[in-house]
Amino acid sequence: MKKIQQGFTLIELMIVIAIIGILAAIALPAYQDYVVRSRVSEAMVAVDYAETIIVENAANGVSNFGNSYISPTSTQNLQSVSVDPNGVITLTTTSQAGGVVITVVPFDGNVANGALVASSVPKNQVAWACYVSNANLYKYVPATCRQTSAASLL
Repeated sequence: MKKIQQGFTLIELMIVIAIIGILAAIALPAYQDYVVRSRVSEAMVAVDYAETIIVENAANGVSNFGNSYISPTSTQNLQSVSVDPNGVITLTTTSQAGGVVITVVPFDGNVANGALVASSVPKNQVAWACYVSNANLYKYVPATCRQTSAASLL
């Protein structure tokens, strides 16, 4: 009489466990990067509010584009947001959100026209350029924030 094999051999089980281990070793770091990226995206919401205030002040020719801007309170992902008189926004995230420092600069239409200057009314639609202070943190920020340096444009 013929015996029918039932179950798996030890080597088959070891191969399956090895494959799962390799997949987990690759997936975990990628997953952790996505978590930090989502935290930075949450902090970027604070920039939207600041941009609205700056555009409104620029359209009215106010001497301080950050006038009437109230900085949000710190959260587990957002450390601080500041706006200078020319409308340059600096966002700092907490270490839990990668410790990213993002600079958002308003331009008169595009970068070639130069950054906005307080008391001047823009001639074109305000455009925004976003920069990250540390190139190693690019993977955590939105694609629009992956320019190298804002210092050369200010």
